[in-house]
Amino acid sequence: MGSVLHAVGVFSARKRWLVVTVWLALLTGIAASAAAFSEPADISFSIPGSPASQTYERLGDVFPASSGASGQVVVAAPEGQSVTDPANAAAIMQAVAALGQLDQVAFAADPFQSMAVSQDLSVAFISVNFTVAPADLPEDIVASAQSAVVPVTDAGLRAEYAGTAFTQWEEPGGVTEALGVLVAVIVLFVMLRAIVAAALPLVTALAAVGLGVGGVYALTGTIELPSTAPILALMLGLAVGIDYSLFILARHRAQLLAGVDVRESIARANGTAGAAVVFAGATVIVALLALFIADIPFLTAMGNAAAVTVALAVLAALTLLPAVMSFAGLRVLPRKLRVQAADATRTTTAAVAEPSNNRWVAMVTRKPIWVLTVGVAALAVLAIPAADMRLGLPSDQSQPEESSARQAYDLLAEAFGPGFNGPILLLAETDNPAAGAADVAATASAVAALPNVMFVSPPIPSADGGAFLLQIIPGTGPDAAETEELVRAIRALEPPGEVTLGVTGSAAILIDVAEGIQDSLPGYLAVVVGLALLLLLVVFRSVLIPVKALLGFLFTLAATTGAVVAVFQWGWLADVFQVEYIGPIVAFMPIIGIGITFGLAMDYEVFLVSRMREEHLGGAEPTQAIVAGFSHSARVVTAAALIMGSVFLGFMLDDDVIIKSMGFALAFAVLIDAFVVRMTLVPAAMALLGKAAWWMPHWLQRVVPEIHLEGDPAEANTAVRPPELART
Repeated sequence: MGSVLHAVGVFSARKRWLVVTVWLALLTGIAASAAAFSEPADISFSIPGSPASQTYERLGDVFPASSGASGQVVVAAPEGQSVTDPANAAAIMQAVAALGQLDQVAFAADPFQSMAVSQDLSVAFISVNFTVAPADLPEDIVASAQSAVVPVTDAGLRAEYAGTAFTQWEEPGGVTEALGVLVAVIVLFVMLRAIVAAALPLVTALAAVGLGVGGVYALTGTIELPSTAPILALMLGLAVGIDYSLFILARHRAQLLAGVDVRESIARANGTAGAAVVFAGATVIVALLALFIADIPFLTAMGNAAAVTVALAVLAALTLLPAVMSFAGLRVLPRKLRVQAADATRTTTAAVAEPSNNRWVAMVTRKPIWVLTVGVAALAVLAIPAADMRLGLPSDQSQPEESSARQAYDLLAEAFGPGFNGPILLLAETDNPAAGAADVAATASAVAALPNVMFVSPPIPSADGGAFLLQIIPGTGPDAAETEELVRAIRALEPPGEVTLGVTGSAAILIDVAEGIQDSLPGYLAVVVGLALLLLLVVFRSVLIPVKALLGFLFTLAATTGAVVAVFQWGWLADVFQVEYIGPIVAFMPIIGIGITFGLAMDYEVFLVSRMREEHLGGAEPTQAIVAGFSHSARVVTAAALIMGSVFLGFMLDDDVIIKSMGFALAFAVLIDAFVVRMTLVPAAMALLGKAAWWMPHWLQRVVPEIHLEGDPAEANTAVRPPELART
């Protein structure tokens, strides 16, 4: 693979104008496609074939009016007035009539006839049902509803909008995310001390993200993609795009200081560090593609979108980066080192590099037992809250306080109770219409007797009398644990006669999504663990190092899960991290986190331990190999972790709880894995194992191919150490 990547580096450096032109053409084409074909992404999460989804589809068959999108216009009277005051009531009725005339509206319910007025008469809501699904509604539906409700606002009443029909999808990216990128640029400049060098990884990352995220937007016009797909692609593409380019650029700079010609250095960097980048990217890509194991369409779509963007980040690092490095020449070095590098090229005498401080790794290897004990104990403490993790999906309560959806949620909860924001729908079907009505009435009485039930509506019969619809209002909100228990209790009921029951509604759908993902976690984790053992066995030709790496990954995963539960479910340090919504953990975050954390953890494992292995194969003693390998890689890995963590933390500043929690989880995982696990526990464990770390049975040695990601030790005379990372 190294020879192929070397040739790619030679071609990209020599044909730099062609390579840059091709990338610009691709970006232009993707941007045009995204502008022409993009549609709003799907903001709902459901699992086809789940009990709630099947009931919802059946509900659409027997009650067609309920099959489309729905929304509520929540109207609140000023203090001292009521919605039933003649002038206010007249304005509300005008709004009902206007809403009913909107395109694709099946009906708008009169709140005074549908018992949609609070007991204190201060709040009423207009239920609006549409004939099409949320994804098929026009983009200006909220503006149309606002125009229809003008009589209400002109009368001095307050109007807020809730429900799937009025939920607006906001495109990812903004000022908060840009702050993370800005921090990454600062880290790059501090490390590289050259403006041009700091800009190159960002340029290649933005090119990859532009193609990846632009492609996702272009596809939204033809296939259904979740709104989280472009967010995950953007988040991960930026992070790995900068990091992968940084690893190759660091090797290139080192070789320039060693006297290697610019173009030859670019090719060598592509053939050595580029091979490690290919492996690192492949692990992330495979882990993301493996999300199909869960058999949940929106998870598969998220994984595919992110995997393609990571692949583009690898491609950009191997093709676009060599081209722009060729343009930059020696300007990738600090000004004071350019002359030295030029002289070194002419005289073959290496420029003097800054010494690297290896006191940390020396301390770790001197006291490995103490370091391992303290480190593992600290991670175990962080993992304790993980035992209390509860999965779910956020309700409108998680929306920013100033949003209309959140305002409507609060008004309904205060006026009608928190359960009003997540009604449970019960579909009762019977093959015996004559006795069915009585059987369904008995079922309604049984439901009303269950704990946490505030209200059960009278059964509404279908046109043929073979089905009945009941609405159940729980005493708690849609994302409360008590509501989940109520849904399970209703499903456990044994109805009388020949009645069959189906439960749906937002709460039931969220429960099915959470349970579906939770059921798929063990299988997915087993695949990821097996993949890790196999890949690391091949890369390091060792039995114990893959096991050690796997344990480190599990430590990182447990600690990250514990931290997420503590902050987002328990509310610890919520003010510090500006977390306004305390509730269940986003259902798909653990499985997404496993895939991404696995890939990134293996990246750092490979970049650090592969250098230790080459030192070991070169004849160094175990501890000497650990210290030397660590010293050669630690500075780049440190910068890479800080950059990736900064990018992820930038997303944590977003108002959306899904984006915020994902940004926090990934940033925490990256920083903990890099600094605690890979740069502390790994060298300590390696020192404790000594030569046994590299043991492999002879029969296995004959089977496993030998791979040198950082170059073959047999070619040590041509190998170049990164001077700015090594000791002088």
